[in-house]
Amino acid sequence: MKIGVPKEVKRGERRVAIIPETVKRLAAKGITVAVEGGAGAAAWFSDEEYRSAGATVEPSADPVLGVADLVVKIHPPTQAEVERVRPGTAVISLLYPQVNADLVRLLAAKSVAAIAVDQIPRTTLAQTMDVLSSQSTVAGYRAVILAAQALPKFFPMLMTAAGTVAPARVLVLGAGVAGLQAIAVARRLGAIVEAFDVRREVKEQIESLGARFVETGATEDAAGAGGYARELSEETERRNRDVIAEHLAKTDVCITTALIPGKRAPILITEEMVRRMRAGSVLVDLAAEQGGNCVLTEPGTTVTRHDVTILGPLDLPSDLAVHASQMYSRNMEKLLLHLTRDGVLVLDFEDEITRGCVVTHGGQIVQPRPKERPAAGGGT
Repeated sequence: MKIGVPKEVKRGERRVAIIPETVKRLAAKGITVAVEGGAGAAAWFSDEEYRSAGATVEPSADPVLGVADLVVKIHPPTQAEVERVRPGTAVISLLYPQVNADLVRLLAAKSVAAIAVDQIPRTTLAQTMDVLSSQSTVAGYRAVILAAQALPKFFPMLMTAAGTVAPARVLVLGAGVAGLQAIAVARRLGAIVEAFDVRREVKEQIESLGARFVETGATEDAAGAGGYARELSEETERRNRDVIAEHLAKTDVCITTALIPGKRAPILITEEMVRRMRAGSVLVDLAAEQGGNCVLTEPGTTVTRHDVTILGPLDLPSDLAVHASQMYSRNMEKLLLHLTRDGVLVLDFEDEITRGCVVTHGGQIVQPRPKERPAAGGGT
């Protein structure tokens, strides 16, 4: 089987789906790799490293897409890319089938087997293939670094000749993978950290990282299947908003991470709540790609509203392209080895992982209505 790795075409993307280290290990399993020249350059993986690992480096995307049995990407394929692959080819990438229905139909019409890594079941067996978790780890880390750069204060407490400098106070909304990583990094930088999540089951995880779990007094627990949260009653949501507003008013940095797969991100922070925040404070909205958790977030840019700096970063893992690519590539290696037998792609729909992530197969949409995951109280 031959895998094709084209250069990502999304503007500003620096990651690459497969790195040379993975090429070498796949070759040992009888899987060859063709890479578009320069595909890894922005992540500091040279064409020569790919050649040394055993990959074929092609001058453009056409020979990569045209000869591959399986194409591995990060972002969903474009229409132009789908048109260049052969019928019967498989494509592995983020796909978000709930919001990319036209693309899913196009893939099915071309008889391309579409494998959506964002649909991989979040189970113990699939942990090593969990792209959402690995890339959320990167985003959570990067969010804190951006906040520290934007905040006109130190994060740690400092004892100086000019007196004691109080530590920054950080509030993290959502304790999924990104939120927990943000908590850990903010604590390493010396901040006092609080965190809120609608799932009480994460209280112990938050506290184990040295942060304080924000109690709202609500008795309703939103823990749902797969580590996500279910919807709450209107009364519980109101109580949660009131408590968040109280803590925001004492916060120097707020990092929000709540997402609903396939839908707009839930609004957690209103304009009035921003108005009550300290002058000079910073809000980093990790849900910006899905509209944002703050009503004032402008995706892809930084704005100042009511003396609060609001960052709406997009594609944060691309900022740390070396390690983000490394982690994504290792996820792909584990997934590929799970889906292949003796170097050949075998899609066994009796297998939970295969059944969960294959969206189109044999010219058919096998997940016509992908099961919508509940609201993510803690993001990804």
